[in-house]
Amino acid sequence: MKKDMNAEKPAERTKRREKAAGGLKRLRLKRQDVEKLLVLCACALTVALALGQNRSAPAGENVSSIPPAAAADAVPLTAADTQPTVVYYQDGEGYLVPVTRQVDKTDGIAKATLNLMVASSANDLAAARLGLKTTVPEGTKIDLDIADGKARVDLSKEALNCQTAEQEGIMVSSVAQTLCEFDSVREVSFLFDGQKRSRLTHGTDVSGVFTGKNVNLESVETLADAGAHTVQLYFPSETGRMLVPVTRTVFSDADVTTAILEWVKGPRTDSGLSAPVPRDCGLLGVKMKDGTVTLDFTKQFMEAAQGEGGVQALRAVLFTAGQFPGVKQVKITVEGQPFEPPKEAKSTFVNQASEIETYYPGVIEID
Repeated sequence: MKKDMNAEKPAERTKRREKAAGGLKRLRLKRQDVEKLLVLCACALTVALALGQNRSAPAGENVSSIPPAAAADAVPLTAADTQPTVVYYQDGEGYLVPVTRQVDKTDGIAKATLNLMVASSANDLAAARLGLKTTVPEGTKIDLDIADGKARVDLSKEALNCQTAEQEGIMVSSVAQTLCEFDSVREVSFLFDGQKRSRLTHGTDVSGVFTGKNVNLESVETLADAGAHTVQLYFPSETGRMLVPVTRTVFSDADVTTAILEWVKGPRTDSGLSAPVPRDCGLLGVKMKDGTVTLDFTKQFMEAAQGEGGVQALRAVLFTAGQFPGVKQVKITVEGQPFEPPKEAKSTFVNQASEIETYYPGVIEID
């Protein structure tokens, strides 16, 4: 089993950050503080751009300010003009987070999606509105060939400007994950400045092929054996603004039953993610029939479903169970009684950008 480059033990992460701090006392910021800071920076930059436009307008010309949500799109687009695409950004803790964005319809949608991940004033602003960051160094040019389920990505020499091995791993993994969201891509290989490389500047291995598996892989304390498998789980972020996929190693079948059992256990205590259900919530059974999987929980499930953050908790279980082949519908029962999730919990797309942007309403307004 290939080790994901983003996996890093909490102790190792802490040690590395303390070393980088040069022994000085570190200022600890919560994930929500980082997100708010990025959102505020995005809004401040939008204000600066709007004021700059007003100052440069000819005397007597009426120039309207650009609201934050429309700064990147001067001309509103209709649903017929756009299509959804999934972009992987990085959050303040280093997790890769998939975000569904609406972009202009184009034949080269995969390449256009990758270009959204390259650092630039416009892309950084769009990511910052979400409380996230771009993952590919500024100025990187991208060539892309897709054939027979295989994508070959050629990143220009600017992609070699990552400052650390961690940044290299984030860049490579985010590109591979984003491409594997497309049905036409099963695996991804990399070229850099037209050349095949075995390792990048800081030692990141890029010699093999990459798949859409093992995003945000949890570290494993024991050695994996032949019986080890992985399942992907979705947990709400600490702020509840978005869902974060986590890959967990299990020593049983990687099926929907195993995934939901692990989901009920929740994220690791040091993960910075939120537990979707109370600790005493249990899974009573999983049934699969004619493409419909039914999950039966104990009564404690209702505390999460009807409490604050209930919509994200429900989305988390629906996405976790619905990702398996053959699953067409997910139903929930609580101690045998049917439970119907609210309409807003039945989201087709994970982490819709327009919804995330409204999480901090009124942070800053422009008249």
